[in-house]
Amino acid sequence: MFMVKKIILPNGTTVLFCPLHETEAVTVLVLVKVGSRYEMKEASGVSHFIEHLMFKGTARRPSSLALTKELDRVGAEFNAYTSKDHTGYYIKAVKEQLPLALDILSDMLHHSLFKSEEINRERGVIIEEIKMYEDNPVMSLGDVFDQGLYGDHPLGRFIAGTIPIIGAVSREKVLQYRDQHYHPDRITMAIAGNFSQGNALRLVKKYFGRRGPNGERHEFLSAPRAVRTGVHCKYKDTKQVHLAMGTRAYHWGHPDHEAATLLSIILGGTMSSRLFTSVRERKGLCYYIRAGLSTFEDTGDFNVSAGVDLGRVELALKTIQGELEKARRRGVTAEELTRAKEFLRGKVVLDLEDSESIADWYGKQHLFQGSLKTPEERLKKYTRVNLADVARVAKELLDVKNYTLAMIGPYKDAGKFEKIMR
Repeated sequence: MFMVKKIILPNGTTVLFCPLHETEAVTVLVLVKVGSRYEMKEASGVSHFIEHLMFKGTARRPSSLALTKELDRVGAEFNAYTSKDHTGYYIKAVKEQLPLALDILSDMLHHSLFKSEEINRERGVIIEEIKMYEDNPVMSLGDVFDQGLYGDHPLGRFIAGTIPIIGAVSREKVLQYRDQHYHPDRITMAIAGNFSQGNALRLVKKYFGRRGPNGERHEFLSAPRAVRTGVHCKYKDTKQVHLAMGTRAYHWGHPDHEAATLLSIILGGTMSSRLFTSVRERKGLCYYIRAGLSTFEDTGDFNVSAGVDLGRVELALKTIQGELEKARRRGVTAEELTRAKEFLRGKVVLDLEDSESIADWYGKQHLFQGSLKTPEERLKKYTRVNLADVARVAKELLDVKNYTLAMIGPYKDAGKFEKIMR
């Protein structure tokens, strides 16, 4: 069992110490509670833009190359990402390089220069990233689904923003947004791996104990109450149709979250799941098909996604609907529920052999739920889920009449698919 210690620095930053002495590595993960759902429409994509710019030079490391050369020299792994509700920065290195990891992450977050020439250069990089997603239906399907499910709410917008906004947003707007959200008390840091806690605490105080900007706090816009349904097509001349269908589901901490997770595993979480067996193995209608949950602080969604044969889209939709309806009416079997619990336990245990995964496990849990449950404690909640729990959730989540259907393919008229979804 992991023995995690939490401290809160005087400036409000939360630090989680997650020791794992069976490794020679250490991971430092910094999570900032800001993402694309915090943005106004005219600033769409700025959270992601800032994440990129954090790597473009500081006073002590005046270029991206100067920064990355230091990390490459010691064989470190490093990256960052932006999601709808948070931004993450991490460095994973051999344990002796913990001081370097903390130094560089602090330097990036506190002293990035945001030079005008770097901002203008990075516009082009992000615009190409947006084009890459738009050219790849598998990568952009989730965005089309979110647009259908949440409409013009920030949860329905593309994390990277739009080409016109990224091409025009000013340096002043970027810095203003950073100062509004990059407050020390919005930061959760997780240090996981092989380290001395006393030394780590001394370093954390040195590099992350500074006072940050104060001012007006900006929170996210709550999820819309109205649930959207219907069919949303994005025209693309493809040889395969990519579709995602689903509905609103549960937020973090919802009492039915565990049951919904197990239901999604049974339906489409493995290669022996119902949908994989029915749609791919028996009928050969697709290459990939999966079911899953997306979870936020105030809402969530359940969806099924697949890439299906262009000539048999209607059959694929009806087959998926049939499997969902069967689960909604009849629930699942005791054997299926047991297998799903065993699958989840195995996946959690294997994932948490790595310091990076441990930092992610505890960091996100604290950021969104304010708790620090061990894997054993979290898995006990799944163990307690029974057939009645899954049946109740299935009745609530699997009525396709309440679904949004998103499609990418050679269709300009969604009419015939709207009939199938009724």
